[in-house]
Amino acid sequence: ALQVDDYEALVRQSEERMRSLRADLEVNKKAHQQLIDIAKADLEKARLDYKTRPVRSAIDTELLKLAVEEAEAKYKQLLEEVKFVDASLQAQMREAEIGLLQIRNELERAKVNLERMEVRSPIDGIVSIYTTWRGGEYSAYKQGDMVGPGSAFIKVVDPSSMIVEAKVNQVDVELIRIGHRATVRVDGFSDIAMPARVVGVGAITEQGGMMASFVKQIPIKLKLDELDSRVVPDLSVSVDIELDRESDLPVVPRSALFADAQGKGPFVWV
Repeated sequence: ALQVDDYEALVRQSEERMRSLRADLEVNKKAHQQLIDIAKADLEKARLDYKTRPVRSAIDTELLKLAVEEAEAKYKQLLEEVKFVDASLQAQMREAEIGLLQIRNELERAKVNLERMEVRSPIDGIVSIYTTWRGGEYSAYKQGDMVGPGSAFIKVVDPSSMIVEAKVNQVDVELIRIGHRATVRVDGFSDIAMPARVVGVGAITEQGGMMASFVKQIPIKLKLDELDSRVVPDLSVSVDIELDRESDLPVVPRSALFADAQGKGPFVWV
């Protein structure tokens, strides 16, 4: 945007220079024409003075003759210079026009580049900004940050159809199937419990960071069936996925189920 502003300023300056140059060239042309008119008048005067040679001495007659020749030479010289003056003026104008054209081309190129740098979302929604590593910590992308090719820096969330991104231990993921119902609770609002269903299960575990992790997790996605107006993108949530349903049975945490060494069970520790 700053480059576009700079080129627009240069275009205005060049256009103003063109108008000033055109005026200066017109003045120079008129000034040269005045020199021609003066030289012509001097020639006519010298010729009139030369006609008085019958009453002049020999020396004065010779001086009058020299004055006529000098006036004629000067007049012819100025007439010969007209075409060179015109060529010079046209060359200066052409040079200014080419300079203005180049700056306008650069302005159009800068505008095209600016349009290419604009990222347009195909949908309406709420913009959520990703974080980047800066100054020893993660913080949101801001103006002036470098974004590498293929790197995600924002996401646009449709508030009428929101997706929950969760992680499941690799041991438990084999029990989860597409379509399983779930309940999503928002950590910041204890009274919000929204129904959802599993719409995606990752095929591989998440890549580890700088340190090796011995507990692998697999990403899953759930689509919220109902929304609350207080829910916005990037809120932390917890998810309870319903693997099966039976009626009139006690409900216990999965972590409380055990089996013996022979695989008999399950047993519940109370």
